[in-house]
Amino acid sequence: MNYSELKEFISEKMRMSHIYQPVMIKKLLRNSGIATDKEIAEQLLQFDPSQVEYYQNITNKMVGKVLRNRKVVEKDQNQYCLVGFNRLSIEQIKVLSKLCDEKIEAFIKKRGDVIWNHRKISRDAIPGTVRYEVLKRANFRCELCGISADNFGLEVDHIFPVSKGGPDDINNYQALCYKCNSSKGNRDTADLRDRSKIFTHRDDNCIFCSIDKNRIIEEDKLSYIINDKYPVTYGHCLIIPKRHFENYFDITQPEINSTHRMANKAKQLIQQKDKSIKGFNIGINSGVVAGQTIFHTHIHLIPRRDNDVLDPTGGVRNVIVGKGRY
Repeated sequence: MNYSELKEFISEKMRMSHIYQPVMIKKLLRNSGIATDKEIAEQLLQFDPSQVEYYQNITNKMVGKVLRNRKVVEKDQNQYCLVGFNRLSIEQIKVLSKLCDEKIEAFIKKRGDVIWNHRKISRDAIPGTVRYEVLKRANFRCELCGISADNFGLEVDHIFPVSKGGPDDINNYQALCYKCNSSKGNRDTADLRDRSKIFTHRDDNCIFCSIDKNRIIEEDKLSYIINDKYPVTYGHCLIIPKRHFENYFDITQPEINSTHRMANKAKQLIQQKDKSIKGFNIGINSGVVAGQTIFHTHIHLIPRRDNDVLDPTGGVRNVIVGKGRY
């Protein structure tokens, strides 16, 4: 392939589902046209913030914590410093560095590759077509926390770990984000795939479960927005999870993510229509004594304008008369 053909491929013909192709080509361009698979993998790793975040977590919650407790290091915000470093000579630094190298080499020699097994998706690479089917089955969301593949990298996890005899079979796979997968570990055999079934729960007698589709302003798979039928002010709307459940405290993380997106969308739509809006009250009535009258969890988004009440001090504290001011 000559220069013109390669330029045309990169600028016109390259079809990307990830950053991998241009990263690999750039590595080869900068490496005299040749690079090992390991060198290319290391280059890809530099573009993966999930891996950096994973090891930041290891640094702060494990190794950093241990070394702080032993008075070896100190931490100021996100910066670590070695206690007493300024008193070390160049020769002493070399000696201590060599001791660290010896410790690393001895540990790897004793334990081997098993020390990295917690970061492996599987012993053998899962074929791309199988991986795609697993992710598609999960709607490209983590089957534990619900986060989208657009936000976090998803991994294909063995439900029953290979180390415990689990098979390399699509029925033994589930999609987890790297955080949930690393937290689960290889000792946990929890099958999280049926978790998504709870989101289909509806009550035929509930007005929010059988809402008129014409009232829906915006929606995703888990929640929707409607205008309140009896608004306390113009623009008052409701963000409603599609699953039927009464108590807000039963909400799941995927529904929290969804309703948060819907609330932001509603805010944006309302403010586009009315520039006089200066603030919002966001409220949930949970339980009869809290004023709940429709027992399907819903969130009120109430726009506020200058002088819409005599004294707005206290905001939601005014749900109990006389407690707004303090």
